Amino acid sequence: MPRRLARAPIAVFRAGFGWIFGGAVVMLQHRGRRSGLARYVVLEVVRAEPDAVVVPSGYGRSSQWFRNVMAEPRVWLWRGARRPAPAYAQRLGQSEVRQIFEDYRCEHPLRARALARTLGIEDLFARGPVPHDIGDRIPLVRVRT
Repeated sequence: MPRRLARAPIAVFRAGFGWIFGGAVVMLQHRGRRSGLARYVVLEVVRAEPDAVVVPSGYGRSSQWFRNVMAEPRVWLWRGARRPAPAYAQRLGQSEVRQIFEDYRCEHPLRARALARTLGIEDLFARGPVPHDIGDRIPLVRVRT
């Protein structure tokens, strides 16, 4: 995907129109590990909770946003039409990751298949149990406001 297209939702959130995504994605503002500058990333929501969202690091532990958030978990969460709110990010453990992915593929089968194809993780959403190593391959982060 071209960088310009991938970053387009950031402008939508910053303009106050994040609600058009219907809660399927959120924007996270975090700090660069080295630069300390504000960075933005739009992430798919795999579980929405009243005071939190759970988002995947689709490209694993090497994703820059994931590394930044693990170094400094205090972030800002942009969710729908709400104003950005201070939040705290926490990586989830293996058993919770497996259960959340199991629930996600049951509740949102079309989105789950699209996510699997996009990230090249077809076995995650195949029939049968969720792979035991999924938390290492695709870490999940709970962002709580």
